[in-house]
Amino acid sequence: MGASILRLFFHDCFVNGCDASILLDDTASFTGEKNAGPNANSVRGYDVIDAIKAQVEASCSGVVSCADIVALAARDSVNLLGGPTWTVQLGRRDALNASQSAANSNLPGPGSSLATLITMFGNKGLSPRDMTSLSGAHTIGHARCTTFRDRIYNDANINASFAALRQQTCPQSSGGDGTLAPIDAATPDKFDNYYYQNLMSRQGLFHSDQELFNGGSQDALVKKYRGNAGMFAADFARAMGRMGSLMPSADTPTEIRLDCKKVN
Repeated sequence: MGASILRLFFHDCFVNGCDASILLDDTASFTGEKNAGPNANSVRGYDVIDAIKAQVEASCSGVVSCADIVALAARDSVNLLGGPTWTVQLGRRDALNASQSAANSNLPGPGSSLATLITMFGNKGLSPRDMTSLSGAHTIGHARCTTFRDRIYNDANINASFAALRQQTCPQSSGGDGTLAPIDAATPDKFDNYYYQNLMSRQGLFHSDQELFNGGSQDALVKKYRGNAGMFAADFARAMGRMGSLMPSADTPTEIRLDCKKVN
């Protein structure tokens, strides 16, 4: 579940800050983030966070927020899969509501251009370097056919044999939307810097991935990360710390939720 927990953290923090709003079920008063376009039938790991929360509550009730649990679980997921570790600043609090529209508008999609990626990360105070290192999270995990179909059939900057391999399980016209493929075909279950080698070989699975190495401003950094695993790991850890410090606006009501799925 490591890749899924890491993605859960990213999808939480980019929508009104790291406030565990993504964990809230819909209510009569708001439509939450779980069924937003980027999350529906895609984000998972809610049950893992619930299991952790239950154990934490049994030990010290009402003390540790769901948002802090997600941040810690993301860090440990990366580390357990061979990636770096870092100090997670604690003290986050949990939102009392969630916004499906905010999730639909704040999360960059797999078809994003480089300019869009730089802008959307910049809107969160994250630099192009932060964005390129955080994209290295795609060194682990799997993706659904629907998220990369356009790339493997329509993009020109793609390795032909790689496209053909993915086309075997992801038909062009219909069906197979939920069929999974590894984002990093070489080492899909290991957090390493091979993602950047994939980009240099034109084997980025998403259009947005390949945008990082396509004659643009991030090409040189991709080359550095491919040649220097330590640099990538250090930059990724720093960028995760910055992303983890994204907070809701000061006037947002918060609490320490006892059940991550609902407000107290």
